[in-house]
Amino acid sequence: MAIEMRVNPRVRQDLGDVSLVPVAERVSGPGSTPVMAAFCHLNPEGSRFSDGSWGVYYAARSIETAVAEVAHHRAIFLARTHEPPIEIDLRSYVGHVRAELHDVREGAWASIHDPDSYAASSAFARGLRAGGSWGIAYRSVRHAGGECIALFRPKAVGLPVVQGAHLALHWNGAKIDAWYEKSGLNVL
Repeated sequence: MAIEMRVNPRVRQDLGDVSLVPVAERVSGPGSTPVMAAFCHLNPEGSRFSDGSWGVYYAARSIETAVAEVAHHRAIFLARTHEPPIEIDLRSYVGHVRAELHDVREGAWASIHDPDSYAASSAFARGLRAGGSWGIAYRSVRHAGGECIALFRPKAVGLPVVQGAHLALHWNGAKIDAWYEKSGLNVL
């Protein structure tokens, strides 16, 4: 595998750019792959708490909130690429936080929760990261009453992270209008 990683760009792409994560911050072992992926596969457009130059592990307290957050971002991509109606399969993960977070769920944090602009929230996160913060607890912008976290370092995530429910989002060609949990196969 070590040789293939050096010569096969597909394998390198699957693993992401691990050099983005300082050695002392890396996690490994059972359940670490989805954690490290968040820090090794960057979104060049950025996200709520990143300008695109660092990774963030996002999670939600409930599956409904997680789906609302993911569906928003997937819908933007699907609209940009003019996708026909399709179902998108997803895996959920279940884990826990093992670090103290900056809590911006209450109070005067409107700019951080702006539904259309990440300028203030990514600048805020940049300062927190530079100061050694583990991450942020914040209100979901896509699901009223929902709560989310944005973790800045892999070691903030308690391992193992385990696979949860398999889900499907329904894209109708214009928006994601439904989702469901894939809960089992029925024998004929």
